Amino acid sequence: MKIKLFLSAFILLGWVPVLSVAQQADAYVRCVAFYNLENLFDTIHDEGKNDYEYLPDGGMKWNSLKYEHKLMRMAEAIAQLGTDEDPRGAMCVGVAEVENIGCLNDLCKELKTTYNRTYTPILIEGPDRRGVDVGFLYNPDLFKVSKVDGYPLKAHYADGGVVKSRLQLVVSGYIMGSGRPEKIHVIVNHWPSRYGGELSSRPTRDTAAMLTRTICDSIYRKEPRAKIIIMGDLNDDPMNHSCKDILQARKTREEVTEQGFFNTMWLKLESGVGTLFYRGSWNLFDQIIISEPLLSEQIDSEKWCYWKSQIFNKPFLTVQEGSEKGAPLRTHKAGVWQDGYADHYPTMIYLIKKK
Repeated sequence: MKIKLFLSAFILLGWVPVLSVAQQADAYVRCVAFYNLENLFDTIHDEGKNDYEYLPDGGMKWNSLKYEHKLMRMAEAIAQLGTDEDPRGAMCVGVAEVENIGCLNDLCKELKTTYNRTYTPILIEGPDRRGVDVGFLYNPDLFKVSKVDGYPLKAHYADGGVVKSRLQLVVSGYIMGSGRPEKIHVIVNHWPSRYGGELSSRPTRDTAAMLTRTICDSIYRKEPRAKIIIMGDLNDDPMNHSCKDILQARKTREEVTEQGFFNTMWLKLESGVGTLFYRGSWNLFDQIIISEPLLSEQIDSEKWCYWKSQIFNKPFLTVQEGSEKGAPLRTHKAGVWQDGYADHYPTMIYLIKKK
């Protein structure tokens, strides 16, 4: 079936067009993903970082065996992202809770050795009080980086204390291997946590949303039709003030105006699906938000556009029994090593364009 027919059905009926791998002969597909890796620390102390919990004599008794297993688990998950639609896997993956570039180099080595996946890592050190940062992995055959920036968050807690949080990492580049290269901008986030309570910590995330919006506006000033992807662990759900009102990321396509934003994850949370399970209920903090130009392109055009979103909640990432059955299988539970994956599921979107 031709993509144009799928597009017509999508517009008329409002559902996502379903293209199998075989049906994609007429289309290019790229997966863009985000994954909170839940404390990917090495076993060596980094000067100036509060990484003591993740040292061999620290609270987690973090040693080489545990670190190597963590890398194996993360590589296993990342290697499968996007393969439902593209056997090459994700074009790029934003990541959170990584101690340093060395950890990402080790992860990329594991991906190459075990799964023959080639990724190049990017990470800029930030001021986070625990010493974790956001990062970016990309397949150099599918994506060419043109510019990398890191934006610090300038915020304060209610008591006047300075918020030491992650940088917002902006990676600009070109989608390759699909005819004429096309530029996109990816903003990787890990907004301040809800430590101390959602309400009292809300202003810190509102400030983070303002920074993200400022970055987007600066991109739009230079490129009015810029294709922007905002991703990350926002520590807020799609309907919270930071996302709904400050970023103005909308629930449905129909609500998105020129240079506006569409939250690809909002409807998934409303349907009862989330990325982290806390005190008996689901949240969807791991969001992917896209700019209006990615929506306005037609699926049968020769430019990249948004196709669909996905939460990667496969059984191997999930607790199979007990009180937390159905929740993400994390590395630690109550300080006890479970040799799991992470406390968040990965999220992803697919971009598509006509060949």
